[in-house]
Amino acid sequence: MRSSVTGTLGSRSVRALTLLAAGALITGCSSAGTAGTGSTGSDSATAPVKVGLVYSRSGPLAAYGKQYEQGFKAGLAYATHGTNKAGGHPVQVTEQDDAGDPAKAVAAAKTLVGEGYKVLAGTTDSGVALQMAPLAAQNKVLYVSGPAATDEVTGANPYTFRSGRQSYQDILAAGTLLGDPKGKKVTVLAQNSAFGQANVAAVKAVLGSKGAHVGSVLAPPSATDLTPFARQTRAGKPDLVFVAWAGASAPALWTALNQQGVLDASKVVTGLAGTASYPIFGPAGSKVSFLAHYFPGAGGGNPAEKAMLDGITKAGGTPDLFSPDGFTAAQMIVHAIESGGATDTAAMAKALEGWKFDGPKGKEEIRAADHALLQPMFTARLKGSGGAARPQLLDSIPMTAVAPPAAGTAG
Repeated sequence: MRSSVTGTLGSRSVRALTLLAAGALITGCSSAGTAGTGSTGSDSATAPVKVGLVYSRSGPLAAYGKQYEQGFKAGLAYATHGTNKAGGHPVQVTEQDDAGDPAKAVAAAKTLVGEGYKVLAGTTDSGVALQMAPLAAQNKVLYVSGPAATDEVTGANPYTFRSGRQSYQDILAAGTLLGDPKGKKVTVLAQNSAFGQANVAAVKAVLGSKGAHVGSVLAPPSATDLTPFARQTRAGKPDLVFVAWAGASAPALWTALNQQGVLDASKVVTGLAGTASYPIFGPAGSKVSFLAHYFPGAGGGNPAEKAMLDGITKAGGTPDLFSPDGFTAAQMIVHAIESGGATDTAAMAKALEGWKFDGPKGKEEIRAADHALLQPMFTARLKGSGGAARPQLLDSIPMTAVAPPAAGTAG
């Protein structure tokens, strides 16, 4: 997942991405046979199920990887009722650091599959997810992607699922702040870079298709004086300004938007990133509307969320943006083992299709047709400023209202 402190779409636009070859089928996976469906001679009612977490323990997305890993541990304890067993099978988890590098991720995954691992999970980066999905299909292992939000993971193949949200859900959540988009004017304020252009394309694809007039104001990535771009944005008199901004100039941007009256003249929306990003908005924070994947408390304190928050806190961690992605992944994996068995990965995948459950965010469902994870999204405002800034829930958007369009047939 390519992310920034203020924009959460990045390279995860709805445009198609090129799938790179993930490598040849793995052979010689174990003395009992290759990875995939069917049982092995060593299988028993109590044999462990090996789960590999391949995620960003280091690299640019390490903070997000840590949130995922902490959430996974809390979710595994919750889903197994503290036994660390699913259907009588111990769940054996091994962590591998991909550092956000697709080549490292694929190498680690091949090693794990070769050692008999039936389940892979954890992906933090979208570029990694696009390599892992075909690898899972080739070797018939269950793959549950994590925070990586690229839309192309949905519907990739029968063995690929996701435990987080996808970009389309981000933009649909932003659209709820606009109301009926038909005839409304939307301006995407971003940098003139691949990141910014991807956001423009995504908003045009989602809100433009619903009748909104989508334009853009693009600043050079090197620009430090952002006042002219704030003025240009206000001069266009948009109904909604969608801000997707990356880099150290973000505080200057929000200062300029506030000083030039953009935050008072139009509804301004951007993605709510992790807690470390809250102070950058300064006094402008209270005037910005945020689309939110999650923040602690957004789930309304349901039992799963409470277990996640308590579990992470007791372990010395801090719940944050991508904690639910790990927690939900553990719930999915435990359900797949309990309902599909410990060795038949095709049966595990079928057990997940159509599954409805209560996650930390609320009621969720795995759409059978393409494995999209339907889930609630949130809108919020920041209350306070600086280090004291905290999100305040505006609305919890039910999963049906932000369901992405079907991405073909997964199975």
